[in-house]
Amino acid sequence: MEAARRIDELTKELNEHAYRYHVLDDPLISDGEYDRLFQELLKLEEAYPGLAAEDSPTRRVGGVALDKFEQVAHRLPMLSLENGFSDQDLRDFILRLERFLNEPVSTGFSAEPKMDGLAVELVYQQGRMITGSTRGDGLIGEDISAQLKTITAIPLSLLRSNSDLLEVRGEVYMEKQGFADLNDSQLAQGLQPFANPRNAAAGSLRQLDPSITAQRPLRFFAYGVGDPESTPCASQTELLGYLRQIGFPTCPYNSFCIDIVEVIRHFERLTSIRHQLPYEIDGMVVKVDELGLQNRLGVKSRAPR
Repeated sequence: MEAARRIDELTKELNEHAYRYHVLDDPLISDGEYDRLFQELLKLEEAYPGLAAEDSPTRRVGGVALDKFEQVAHRLPMLSLENGFSDQDLRDFILRLERFLNEPVSTGFSAEPKMDGLAVELVYQQGRMITGSTRGDGLIGEDISAQLKTITAIPLSLLRSNSDLLEVRGEVYMEKQGFADLNDSQLAQGLQPFANPRNAAAGSLRQLDPSITAQRPLRFFAYGVGDPESTPCASQTELLGYLRQIGFPTCPYNSFCIDIVEVIRHFERLTSIRHQLPYEIDGMVVKVDELGLQNRLGVKSRAPR
């Protein structure tokens, strides 16, 4: 059937263009051409609704409004982070790790900007997104699947998958310009402006009507997975690369650092360019790069050791 073939072609083509735009930062077509293809697909799906694919980009426009958010348990806890406020705090942190391991950390560290947004978990089964939720208290969050599916940077289906079940963790955020434009729109409508980009992102995700979320300029960066054994990766650096390969954008300012000196140097660099970044950050996350060592270190209270 010609309509089925064309719907399949357009779905794959538009998803590929979304990947090139959000992940590779290398678009091949203009926004106008993307919109033309999107409208062609939308009209075909309206004429033949039974042929629309589960990962069609038209499904991002929002659906039926919810009465309330349902709770959802995380299969593995989404942990909080310990804070440090000085170079010495960082040195003490690494010394504690080495004392616990009874050996130096010789495999390096992953230093990543801490995005000022809302942490979420995306669950994929056989390569397709089935649920998405907030972090909540780390054990139980709220099901915001319909809202998350409106964010074009979040793939509805993975480019490939090495696991039947993959839980991707990341941050939903709003860029500074998008935040300013949203507040201008709020004021023009006589509505209360948002206090900051983080509140705007959180408020946009917690709209019971996902069509409102779809109108907000939300972005997403992936930073990890629930169970590293569900990936072929041995290190955090490899994991970030793997996430990009299967369809997720990651922060371009993530850096592998061989030792504490490089970690501090990267933090100083981030601090110096912080106000030039298109989004807000509120610090830097430092992780032991080797996933096997992360597993050995385990958890202290509600945070990774």
